[in-house]
Amino acid sequence: MPAHAPETTHGDPAANPTAPTDPLGRERAHLTASRSALRAMREDAEALDIRDVTANWVNAIVLQAQIDDRIKALADLAHTPLFFGRLDYLHAPGAELAEGAEGEQFYIGRRHVHDADGDPMVIDWRAPVSQPFYRASKTDPQDISLRRRFGYTGGELTAYEDEHLSDPAEAAAVSKLLQQEIERPRVGPMRDIVATIQPEQDEIVRSGLSGSVCVQGGPGTGKTAVGLHRVAYLLYAHRDRLARTGTLVIGPNRSFLHYIEQVLPALGELEVKQATVDDLVARPGLEVRGTDAAETAVVKGDARMAEVLSRAVRSHVTRPTEPLMVVRGSRRWRVPAYELEEMVEELQKRDIRYGAAREALPQRIAHAVLVRMEQAGEAPDDRVQDAVARNAAVKAVVKEVWPAVEPAKLVLRLLSDPEFLALHAADVLTEDEQKLLLWPKPFRSVKSAKWSAADLVLIDEATDLVERTHSLGHVVLDEAQDLSPMQYRAVGRRCTTGSATVLGDLAQGTTPWATRSWDEALTHLGKPQAVLEELTAGFRVPREVIAYASRLLPSISPGLAPVSSVRETPGSLRIEETADLTAAVLTACRDSLVHEGSIGLIAADARIPALAEALAAAGLPYLSPGEETTAESRLTLVPASLAKGLEYDYVVLDEPAAIVDGEPDERTGLRRLYVCLTRAVSGLSVWHTAALPAALLP
Repeated sequence: MPAHAPETTHGDPAANPTAPTDPLGRERAHLTASRSALRAMREDAEALDIRDVTANWVNAIVLQAQIDDRIKALADLAHTPLFFGRLDYLHAPGAELAEGAEGEQFYIGRRHVHDADGDPMVIDWRAPVSQPFYRASKTDPQDISLRRRFGYTGGELTAYEDEHLSDPAEAAAVSKLLQQEIERPRVGPMRDIVATIQPEQDEIVRSGLSGSVCVQGGPGTGKTAVGLHRVAYLLYAHRDRLARTGTLVIGPNRSFLHYIEQVLPALGELEVKQATVDDLVARPGLEVRGTDAAETAVVKGDARMAEVLSRAVRSHVTRPTEPLMVVRGSRRWRVPAYELEEMVEELQKRDIRYGAAREALPQRIAHAVLVRMEQAGEAPDDRVQDAVARNAAVKAVVKEVWPAVEPAKLVLRLLSDPEFLALHAADVLTEDEQKLLLWPKPFRSVKSAKWSAADLVLIDEATDLVERTHSLGHVVLDEAQDLSPMQYRAVGRRCTTGSATVLGDLAQGTTPWATRSWDEALTHLGKPQAVLEELTAGFRVPREVIAYASRLLPSISPGLAPVSSVRETPGSLRIEETADLTAAVLTACRDSLVHEGSIGLIAADARIPALAEALAAAGLPYLSPGEETTAESRLTLVPASLAKGLEYDYVVLDEPAAIVDGEPDERTGLRRLYVCLTRAVSGLSVWHTAALPAALLP
């Protein structure tokens, strides 16, 4: 940055905003004018009168809902900067790069704002003209003479920073405002990162709708934010299509979804639904009241279960053995058994759902009867064919040959009847695996069964074998490394005709069925051609903290590249051994609360009750994961099992060995510890009485 343009320029809020010698004042004036323009846009939307433009009350309701959404999207969030950057082009975008061609200036923000004449005052960050804000550099200025970043305090514009990208005399430098925004203390839910998106992240965000993307990203690389901003970008670039087909964000648990739920609304996107995999496969009247042992859950989640279920569904079809006689008035029409068998065989060979084939069979039979009618000189039409298809004799044959299948009853039988399971799992599952699947004491009915979460995934698979699952236009799947193959299939069914963004970190897989490779996972998802992207630059976790946690990588995910953090924060890591663990942890929490931002006390699940009691006795109020932090309540007590995906400015980690011991095996325990060690944005203190796991030692 040149000497005549300081890295960061601060100004007095009372300065004359119109003074030509006061650049910060002029920027503040533009912010004020932009907020006024946004307010006018909202008032225009509120004033719309639709009484004379709708044909009926249904259209009126739909149109009013769209207007209400537009009004919500135009809300001016007081503490959210309306724009965060400015681009000065050397030439008008799209114009010939001719000598003397006049350039243009654009303010980049979270949404489009225009004045009364329709001229843009703020450009949406997703617009093509905004792209150089994220990708332009000294080596590739992309026709940008100046990139300006703005700094805010409580919604007030207080600073700016310039980069003269086309000036060869100015050396490239790290943006201090960018670093300050990344390190800004975190209170409340997850924020958007539109002001800090990096070039490699922007490439993923702006990738097309037609292709699926898988992002392998270590802690602090921003993969979750990238996925959410990709949704926002796709809704901007393909709004009409996605309005018809829908979008969905899938997270690992409710706490995580609550943490991220404000990101898209802050970007003006209000219609994106969020769910867990358990939500996707939920069925009315079927409650999850049971749990599976780890080895049982692994078998239920294995992709081979899809073949077992497919065989079980298809087994209900039987061959016709008797001819069919259809009575119409005084005439009788006979369809021989061999012809009925040919119809059944032809439907079985077609790649259609069991239920669709069952609906097609009576029409096939009716068509055969109509052919005979025509041969006898009659002239039947479609109404006659439909009547024949509904004939009692035809319906009786269909019921016998191709009976209806209730998915829940089918799974109930598989888990209860050893002979039925053995018949359809032969050469697919071993005898020991079959024994793991069978309930020790079979349940009498679907309603009385104590279904597990894995059972509902099996029912979802069986349901799709009977009736096709509705497909969405785009699905974002976060923390994907923890899904079983059958869960991947359940998600994949929701985007068979759409695309997916898969986000995860193989090193953070903490389930017994955790993903071993993204190629395998994407195959189960039904997206084997998805592009695999890897994010290795860390922006959230300090270098000292991520380097310490990365000591575990050779044990938990050999060959995976460690994250290289761009943030060096001396003093951000503290490892202490203590004789009185609880007292030391409480003191560490008090010390952390001296700093700004959120505090997370993370401990093994078994330690949570004791720590909760100790915090209450010490007068330290605390929240549970998913509850929103505020300026008055900033400490969250986090079970290790729920820490994934969450971030805190400061983390106090209680007894690493207990976190490892709380899992069924050492590798899973070390992966859980890796997750817990990488939740801190500004500082991590680790307290232990037991010996640290050997994998953590230098």
